[in-house]
Order: sequence, then structure tokens, then C-alpha cells
Amino acid sequence: MTLFISLLRGINVGGRNKLPMASLRDLLSGMGYADVQTYIQSGNCLFRSAEDDPDVISQNIARAIEESFGFRPHILTLTQARLDAVIAANPYGEAAEADPKTVHVYFMSAAPTAPDITALDTIKTSKERFELNGTAFYLYAPDGIGRSKLAARAEAKLGVPATARNYRTVLMLRDLSQQSSQSPT
Repeated sequence: MTLFISLLRGINVGGRNKLPMASLRDLLSGMGYADVQTYIQSGNCLFRSAEDDPDVISQNIARAIEESFGFRPHILTLTQARLDAVIAANPYGEAAEADPKTVHVYFMSAAPTAPDITALDTIKTSKERFELNGTAFYLYAPDGIGRSKLAARAEAKLGVPATARNYRTVLMLRDLSQQSSQSPT
């Protein structure tokens, strides 16, 4: 069985799309996934699956959530290798090491075909930096993500659905996946 990381978008935000992590773990276990773990309330899951297609896994989980909880979140499922590659390609490693909450990764299911880089450049502040690398968009926002116009508009300007995680969460998912890979199944 292969280890996967699923990132659920838009759950437990502002009182909408409530999905307790214990319920999510039960749902995933009931679907036949093994060694299910969650990390924080924003929908980060790790599990093992006999299914080897991340897109099929995402669709199956989204459908099960819709049937059980009445809403269908966007889900992106990654392999451990893809997560490791995203971390290795981080152009803001020093900033992330110094203050992980200043760096965010937008994970996308497909590389943007026509991203509006000019618009992204126009709306960023003088301190913000970004880089698009395949299916990952890296944002360095030293003044915080909450007030960043670039953070708020990045997905629309990229032109593909994305789900963002701060770098502290990205590193924790890596650590959890490494621990899970080392433990016997």
C-alpha cells in the first residue's frame, strides 16, 4: 500500500463546511484506507491506499464527504515523493527556515496553462515574492498572509484550483509522512 497525503480545501472555515477530524478519520478508514492520520483542523490527511492514482483517491474522498456531510470539497492528493519535490524546490528556504509562517505553498492539481504573471507582479507588495514551479506556487509574504492582496488573488490569476498551506504545515506533513513510511504497516 502506498502512502498518500490529501489536502482538503475550504473545510472548517468561518463555520462552514464543518468536518471534525475524528469524523474524517472514521470516514477514510471506512473507505478502506489504512493508517489514517490528520493534522490540524484544516483537512490534512495521511493514509495508505491500495489505489495508486491520486486523482481517483481525491474524487472518491470528495464523493464520500458529499454523501456523508452534504458538501463536496476540492481535494488534492499527493504522493510523498511529490511533497518532497515541492519542499526541495522551495525558492524561499532561508525565509521558511527563519519564519515558516511567511512562506506559503499553493498546491495545484495541474500546472497553469496561462497564468497571469503580470497581474501577480502588479498586485504584490514591494516585500512579497512569488515563484511558480510546475504545480506549486510559492509565496513569500513577510508581512503576513491575511492582508496580502497577492495571496487573496493568486488562485484566480493562476487560473487553476489550488489549496494553500503555510510552510510550517508543509514541513509537518513531510515529517508525519516520513514517520509513517518508517513504521511497519
